[in-house]
Amino acid sequence: MYRGQKTSGRESTESSLERGIARQPGTYLLILRADSSQPVRVGRWGVLDVHPGYYLYVGSAFGPGGVNARVARHCRETERRHWHVDYLRDVASPIEVWCGYGSRDLEHRWAEFLGDMRGISSVPGFGCSDCKCESHLFMSPGRLDFERFSSVAGTELEIWPLCVVDECIKH
Repeated sequence: MYRGQKTSGRESTESSLERGIARQPGTYLLILRADSSQPVRVGRWGVLDVHPGYYLYVGSAFGPGGVNARVARHCRETERRHWHVDYLRDVASPIEVWCGYGSRDLEHRWAEFLGDMRGISSVPGFGCSDCKCESHLFMSPGRLDFERFSSVAGTELEIWPLCVVDECIKH
């Protein structure tokens, strides 16, 4: 179910975050878009060959500030990189986040579902150094179907655009 509010005009990531992504614990799917092919070094993990398309990063946020704080951290331009996805920000722009709130950690369920979807490729070992999942990052040449994903999410989802697609924040 769509619960977020669509952005209009030139609203920024910050206004989407301030306006509504809850400061509650939960699970999120950060959707980033890459427009060109280029390699990016991801800390000690190695080099990721990024290609045009959509990158889907599954995460959870159970600390202070919840999903809002974690997504804001992923969207900020920063020199300090903490998570694997922070390196991907050098070559891809966040365009949307899908999130569900609650104390149940659904990130492994979501990662398993994405890994099983036809047309979506996993990036083995990315973002999952603290669990047994194959990956928490997936690549799709086209947009992910929200209705299909939400039917297996295990919770009600909100969609929050992080930029206007043709006017994404600079990476």
